[in-house]
Amino acid sequence: MTADVSLAAGRGYLAIPGPSVIPDAVLQAMHRPSPNIYAGELVEMTATLIPDLRRVARTEHHVAIYISNGHGAWEAALENTLQPGDTVLVAASGRFAIGWSEMAEALGIKVEMLDFGTGAPWDMDRIASHLAADSAHRIKAVLAVHVDTSSSIRNDVAAMRVALDACDHPALLMADCIASLGCDRFEMDAWGVDVMVAACQKGLMVPAGMGFVFFSPKAAEARARLPRVSRYWDWEPRANPEEFYQYFGGTAPTHHLYGLRAALDLIHGEGMEAVWARHHRLAQAIWAACDRWGDGGPLQMNVQDVGLRSNAVTSLHLGGDDATRLRTWVEQTLGLTLGIGLGMAPPNSPEWHGFLRLGHMGHVSGQMIMGLLGGVDAGLKALEIPHGSGALEAASQVIAGAGATAVPASPELSAAGDPQQALAQSQPLRARSSAMGSARAKLSS
Repeated sequence: MTADVSLAAGRGYLAIPGPSVIPDAVLQAMHRPSPNIYAGELVEMTATLIPDLRRVARTEHHVAIYISNGHGAWEAALENTLQPGDTVLVAASGRFAIGWSEMAEALGIKVEMLDFGTGAPWDMDRIASHLAADSAHRIKAVLAVHVDTSSSIRNDVAAMRVALDACDHPALLMADCIASLGCDRFEMDAWGVDVMVAACQKGLMVPAGMGFVFFSPKAAEARARLPRVSRYWDWEPRANPEEFYQYFGGTAPTHHLYGLRAALDLIHGEGMEAVWARHHRLAQAIWAACDRWGDGGPLQMNVQDVGLRSNAVTSLHLGGDDATRLRTWVEQTLGLTLGIGLGMAPPNSPEWHGFLRLGHMGHVSGQMIMGLLGGVDAGLKALEIPHGSGALEAASQVIAGAGATAVPASPELSAAGDPQQALAQSQPLRARSSAMGSARAKLSS
């Protein structure tokens, strides 16, 4: 079965996991002549971005802006906290944690890797044992990817803080929220995160080109202890500028700043809780459709446990070369672009063509997601790829509210008082803390 006419005219839909769909308000804000970079509107507007970025990250701490992508934010976080010869622990559940570790190694930092593969989240028992065994505190930081864009696994950053505190380990907790910020719930201060890196092109809905590093007073103290810091990557003048150019280490990313202002207005106009709830409901619709397709065919979601899935991206496996065939068909025939599989198989291998990803981050609505799913359903039919029926019905039921669940509350929001006390009241974290205590006891015996 093949389409006898192209149906791709009209506005295309970029459904990859970043860069994401750019709202018209952001595009319109950026469509302007170059502004004065020394005084006036741009200077005044930039100062308003800082508190609103903090609100997205749920922090009262510092934020530094870089003219970079997420990889630049990775390097900035490392340059401001560590020096050659230091050791970091990396917990990997996909390609991007490994990429961050490779950058650390290139800077002369020693890496201890706990790789849990591409189909499983962090094993907190193994991590707790590893941290407890480090009685000399060689490990200076833990690099933790909240949502790995390749595998679509959402890891438990709050549990990582519990693991560190359970063995009184002083290592910095550094979280990569490039894929999750503005999509999946993240609470920097309440979860005890010391450094968080993000970028503008996913949940923040701005064209790629800006990276962000949020950092706590503890991380600032680590920066102050370093014998030297790269002048460009140094976050101190960016977070506490005496002159406007110091926000950016030079000329401002002028039009990106106007776009970011518009994007933050959209986010806070909707409200962070509502943004998270929208992403969660739309993700559930996608998962419902994928479940139905998989009932009668080879399609599988990479993350089987619904509690570990990201609300921003879904990694899928079709097998053979069907994922590439499907992506090609929907793009050429419908104007719908799906994400390639990333980090799930070697790029030049036949297996690579069996993976794909659906991006559902940022500026997405119910009708957009139903259109995305309708396009995939049409492609499966046109290419005669075996699949189950009823996917669109299942998704529309979720959109309508039938069987949908609310976005899970953060543990610290379920109890009054100290966030750590609230975390301890979470049943999964209580179990993990018990396991951590057992691990410490074994190591000390």
